[in-house]
Formats: sequence, structure tokens, C-alpha cells
Amino acid sequence: MSQALSQAKISKIFSFSCIALFATVVTGAVTLPTNATKGEGFGLLSHSGTPSATGTSNGYYYSWWTDGAAQATYTNSAGGQYTLSWSGNNGNLVGGKGWNPGTNGRVINYSGTYQPNGNSYLSIYGWTCNPLIEYYIVESYGLYNPLSAALKRGLVTCDGANYDILMTTHTNQLLINSTQTFQQYWSVRNPKKNPRGLISGSVNTGCHFAAWQNLGMSLGSSHNYQIVATEGYQSSGTATITVS
Repeated sequence: MSQALSQAKISKIFSFSCIALFATVVTGAVTLPTNATKGEGFGLLSHSGTPSATGTSNGYYYSWWTDGAAQATYTNSAGGQYTLSWSGNNGNLVGGKGWNPGTNGRVINYSGTYQPNGNSYLSIYGWTCNPLIEYYIVESYGLYNPLSAALKRGLVTCDGANYDILMTTHTNQLLINSTQTFQQYWSVRNPKKNPRGLISGSVNTGCHFAAWQNLGMSLGSSHNYQIVATEGYQSSGTATITVS
């Protein structure tokens, strides 16, 4: 995918309160990583780097998933900080820190460094249940702009910045033992923040959620996790992000 960050679904672990299981969503398939764990951090255990895991670290929820194709190292640091480095221009990966469950109106602050080489996002990322919705508030990205492969629904100004509102639909995706159709909602900052070094911002999620609702894009009745995520596909890069 040069367009794959949106056209082909990047796999991620999500711990559903609505189905009480770990699942990995992929286009046309599902896999359950054998090395997924929960707890207060984890070690570096595999040739491809840090194994997939979710849990809590220093008072924050974290989610980290990799398909193992890239050399990727994810590290939980003090407070809301995490560090991710990846290389090899191969594979899918995403990780970050935040909260579980998310909320409808949280103001999320982030700061640090973000230096992608290729396809990547830095975003507020989360899921809701009933219905199942995956959402992104994209603050910055590498080479790939999701505008190129999604249905544009409108515009919104939040926190003094302009965002394009997009929607994509994933049809008949296998989740655990059932097939479901779910939608992705997007707010993509335009122009994006500089992805080549120091980066910081504040995102009022309620502003985006209200704009989506006004366009008929309703979130689910309950939230799953809500994190500041760094995501990469067949690329390389580094990120050290502190969330609060």
C-alpha cells in the first residue's frame, strides 16, 4: 500500500469491553498474537523487537502491536511517555499511551519528537462499541495523506486548526468468530504539523466528535481505548511522545 495505511487495514490489538476478548482486525483475516500480554510494561523478547502487548504503565493505558516484519522497539517510560523506533521499511505497527476507556470530551495534550521516513501517522486513536467505530484525529503524518483514499465529508476548526473530516468503511471483516462491517472516522489536520522533529499540541476530542455527529457520523455508545498513537507501514522512523 503506498495507500495502504487507509485502504488496507493496519492490524491492531484492541481489548473490547463489548466482546471481552483481544482481537486483531485485518482486511479479510484475523490473527491472535501468541506473544500478547497484559501488565506493567514488558521486555524485549523477539528478533523483530518488542512483542505485541497491552496493559498499564505509570498510570496510563498502553497499546502496542506489530506484525513482526519490521525491526521495532516500543518502550514505556515515566508518566505518559513512550518511545518507538522502527526500521526495515517493512510491516505494520502501531503503539501509544492514553486511557481505557476513552471519553467523549477529553482534552489530550502531547509533546515530543516525531520523525517518520515513509508512511506513518501521529494521531489520537481509539475505538467505540455499539456500534463498532475506529477513529483517528491525525495531527501529523509522513508521506501518505489519508485524504487520497477516503470519502471527504466536511471540515471542522478545532483548537485553532483546520481539519478535513473523512469516513471509510470496512465491509465484512472477521472479528474473532463473527464477520462485521465497521466504519473509520477521521479528522486530518490541514496542513499537518511538521513531522521532522519537535512536535506538540492539544486536541479537544469533544470538538471533533461533535462535528462528526453533526454530519451523521455517530460514535458508539461506549468507548474502548483512546491513545496518542504512532503508526507506521513499510517505513522507518522514531518517536518519543509524552501524553497528558
